[in-house]
Amino acid sequence: MNFAEKITLGRTGLKAGRLGLSSSFGAPAQAFEEAFEKGCNYFTWGTFIKGRSSEMKKAILNITQKGQRDNLILAMLTYAHNASLTEHFLKRGLQALGIEYTDVLLIGYYSKRPPQRVINGALQLKEKGLIRFIGITSHNRKVFPQLQKEGIFDIFHVRYNAAHRGAETDVFPFIEKEDENRPGVVTFTATRWGKLLNPKKMPPGEPPPTAPDCYRFVLSHPAVDVCMMGAKTLEQMRENLSVLEQGPMTEEELNRMRKIGDYVYGKKGKKS
Repeated sequence: MNFAEKITLGRTGLKAGRLGLSSSFGAPAQAFEEAFEKGCNYFTWGTFIKGRSSEMKKAILNITQKGQRDNLILAMLTYAHNASLTEHFLKRGLQALGIEYTDVLLIGYYSKRPPQRVINGALQLKEKGLIRFIGITSHNRKVFPQLQKEGIFDIFHVRYNAAHRGAETDVFPFIEKEDENRPGVVTFTATRWGKLLNPKKMPPGEPPPTAPDCYRFVLSHPAVDVCMMGAKTLEQMRENLSVLEQGPMTEEELNRMRKIGDYVYGKKGKKS
């Protein structure tokens, strides 16, 4: 088994590649298009990130012009926290891309349940056909089990990496893989903002993992559907895509990553 096969993204029914792509790291359009051709079709586009998001925009335009819109899962990120502003920026983004809807409206960042007015605004956008599904991204693990009970959000974006493994107890057990009504699980900060790659942060005598190692660690957990990745260059994107030809880590590899993660976090044995 490798990570090249697409997975069903929870109750959305969408078929997603295991590596997700973020617009915020500045990779060129060619990098996004190559990743898409390899099956990486979950794109998160933040229109608020001026400059850095323009290359993903070019890639999306090229993908849709080739008649591949149905194979693309586009998540548009909003921090507006206001229904009117969210709709304004959403429509502006859709117009810029020449498309009629986004697959996911990703609401962030909240440390608790979003206000009902924000949820109602998202539901109204769904009724208007401007979005298909609603997602939320948060660093607060405790909020996800609560939202899971309500069944409003279709996709959860959860922080998870070798140093921050608290989702293994606070989030993942509440999302049964066999539950057809479960939300899709997308994780972010797999490299812990690059600290898991820093030789100066490693335990004595331990070589640092690579970015693909960090992505493999995350994807090895059965609760994870998609792991977000970041690339600044075409070369980095190609290196990251090597993960697709690999499979889950062995227990020995996982233990090494946990050891490094505990050291980087600085609190051995404690939930991070």
